[in-house]
Formats: sequence, structure tokens, C-alpha cells
Amino acid sequence: MNSGNDKAPKFIFKSGRQSFVFSSKDDDLSYSQKSTMESISFKSGQSQGNRLSIHLDAVGGISGDMFASAFLDLNPELMTAIKESVDEIGMDDELRVENKAFSDGVLKGQRFLVDEGASESSNHTPWKVIRERLIQSGIKQEIRENALGIFKCLAEAEALVHGIDVEEVVFHEVGAVDSMVDVLAASVILDAYHKANWFFGSLPLGRGEVQTAHGKLPLPAPAVVELLKGFDFHDDGETGERVTPTGGAILRFLSESHGLSQKPETIKRKLLSSGQGFGSRKLKTKSNLLRVLVFGPGNTSLEKDRITVLRFEVDDQTSEDLAVALEHLRDSEGVLDVTQWPVYGKKGRIVFSVQILARPEASETVMEMVFNDTTTIGVRFREESRKILERSEITIDDSRVKLARRPSGLTAKAEMEDLSPLNSFSKREENRKYLETQVLRDYGTKRD
Repeated sequence: MNSGNDKAPKFIFKSGRQSFVFSSKDDDLSYSQKSTMESISFKSGQSQGNRLSIHLDAVGGISGDMFASAFLDLNPELMTAIKESVDEIGMDDELRVENKAFSDGVLKGQRFLVDEGASESSNHTPWKVIRERLIQSGIKQEIRENALGIFKCLAEAEALVHGIDVEEVVFHEVGAVDSMVDVLAASVILDAYHKANWFFGSLPLGRGEVQTAHGKLPLPAPAVVELLKGFDFHDDGETGERVTPTGGAILRFLSESHGLSQKPETIKRKLLSSGQGFGSRKLKTKSNLLRVLVFGPGNTSLEKDRITVLRFEVDDQTSEDLAVALEHLRDSEGVLDVTQWPVYGKKGRIVFSVQILARPEASETVMEMVFNDTTTIGVRFREESRKILERSEITIDDSRVKLARRPSGLTAKAEMEDLSPLNSFSKREENRKYLETQVLRDYGTKRD
């Protein structure tokens, strides 16, 4: 793919009776849903909710060919860019890349196949040779950077495993042509969805040993262990290799450059489409596939409700006693907020003006409390509409942090009451920033 090509590729996903047409550009991502009721377009900007959300489900595991075939099942038009990238890097003329429909008798999906024909190639390729080949190729810059990033992750892991310098790493199985094509295919896919949020479930551990150029190695393979330190795994009882080095390198690169998270997503979204990519092995208890689910933008519409606004003034009650009365009102069921401010009343007197926001069903009870707890002899009230943001509260390190889902993204505010035991402004400010940053990082607000 030529780096000067600025046409935005369009992708068509089909789901039931609806068709989703996507257009991906460097600066924005838009889609329209062709149905009788709905049409949506959005700018990706910095809002996490206004992006596509991609969820990877490693039912059988993940490898480079499973990753490619899952997305090609979802979006067959990606194959054009994959073949162009393979051609640009100068692979053998007899090389054939194709995606074929596949069924294991339970589920159907796709298999990504690489056929070298009669040509023979070495499976042992130094990292620096692959790097130079990619740098000198005419592949689109963003795709080239993705491929270099994936191979670099793998090279660093191999260097750690074998105790050598990264520049000395020689890829064996991953140096084979089919693995190189898998990385190129993954790089094209990551470029196509570079503005998406990425999520991933727990990884299957696998058991046993795998035959390599270094002899038999335990599973997960040592390079995979280095690549996926910090990731969540589970043992589902199936044996064999469940995560290949190429699959692990793709996940590590996604984690470092695209914010891949294994934490649950907190935004409500509409499922648009899915794809399933099969591996070459057959498992005993389940299909050996990687499933990809694509979700549309989160629903950032504001919630609407009605409240009762109560207003009154007090000019003959001490500030001490009024403070007690207002605290009683704040603690009352159905009261949302109580505010007060000083105003000038008749004869130049300082008067306290009080406003209470209450739920409509509690307004009569609240008015009775006002008359019992304050010296006012009249209360004005009216019903008003309001719009409110989706809100939630997270506890981290025994401190509460409030989250608000704004149209521009998620914001966090640490609860000052929980910071009050800290005996200096600098300590409270440092802890506040730590708590808010931690929550935003864990709940999907990685900024561009």
C-alpha cells in the first residue's frame, strides 16, 4: 500500500438485516447504520465513548493467523490491503495468501492460509534483517510502524529468554514466511482500527511442551511468558500451545500502543458485528477459534428527570442553629442538594436565602421539615426538568473516587472527605492526583 494513498478505506459489516458502513481516516472515524430508524456519525477525538470498541475473545487461544482470519471474517475487504503490503515487502512471486471459509462441525468462520508454492525459504531470520527489510519497503508508514513494533516486542522477549542482546536475536519459527505474513496482516488490521478501544478477556494457559528449533520447550513458551507478564490467564484443561509467540507479540504491542485492557468496559454499547478465526489445531472440548466482537459508540445521551426546587429566606435564626437545620435537611431522604447564600432583605438586613433540590415525591415531606427546623413562614416551590450525566463511584485504596461520563469522555474526582486525614495540602493533592489518574487509567480513558 502506497504511503501517499490518502483514500479512506471503507468497511462493510453485515449483521442480520442491517449493514454497517465504516470509513476510517487518520483524524476521524465515522459510521452510518443503514436501517429504517438510525443514522450515526461521530468524531473520535479524545472521547473513549465515541469510538468503536473491539473485544477479543480467545476461546481456543490466539495466534497470528487466528487474529488475521477473525478480522477477515468480519471484514473481507481488508484482504486487499494485506496482499498489497505482502507484495510491497518483496515476498516470493509464488507466495499465495488467502482466507477460506471453515467449519469445525460446531461453529463456522475463516482460516488464514499462506502457501509458499514450490519455493523454499529459511525459517531462521535475524531480527535486524527483518527490521531493515521493513524499513526499506514501500509499505504504508503506519502499517510499517505496526509491524516493526510487533517484531520489536518479540525480539526483546527472545533476548531476555536467551540472555543475549536484542541485535543478536534470530527468529526461527517466527522468521518463517507464514509468520511474517501474519505480522503484516495484523499490522494492516491495527492500522484500519487505530482509533478503536481494545479489550481482551482472560487467556487460556495451555499445557505440555512444544517442539522448536531450540528443542522441546514448556508451554506457555518462554517468549510468550515474557511477552504476557501482567496479563490474566486461566487453565481450561486443554493441552497444547494456546498462545503462539506471534499472538503474544500482537497482544503486547496492542497493550503498549493501543491501550489494550483486560478490565471490563464500563460503557454501554450496541453490538455491531463479529468475526471468528480458526487455528490449525483441533481441541477436545471447544472450538479452536479467536472471536472478535465490534461494538459501536457508547450511548452518551444525557439522562433526563424532574426535580422540585424549594426556595425560602430566613432573617431571624442564628447562623449556628440554621446550619444544624440545613444539615438535617441534607440528610433527609429525597433531598438531592441544599445550598445557601447571604442576601440583603428589607430594612437592609442580612438574610440567608436557601435553596433545596428534592425528588418530587419527597417535596411535601421536605417542606414539613423546613417549617419544623427553620424559622421561615413560607416556602416557594416549582418543578423543573434537568439533564444529568451517568455517574458511578469506585473505591481504590480505601478512598472513594467519583466518575462522571461526559460527552467528551470520563472524568474522575477523589472524595475529599477520604483525603482529610492527610495533614498537609501537598499530601492531599499528591494522593488526589494518584487516585484520579489510577481510576482513569483502569477504566478506559487512555488519551490520544
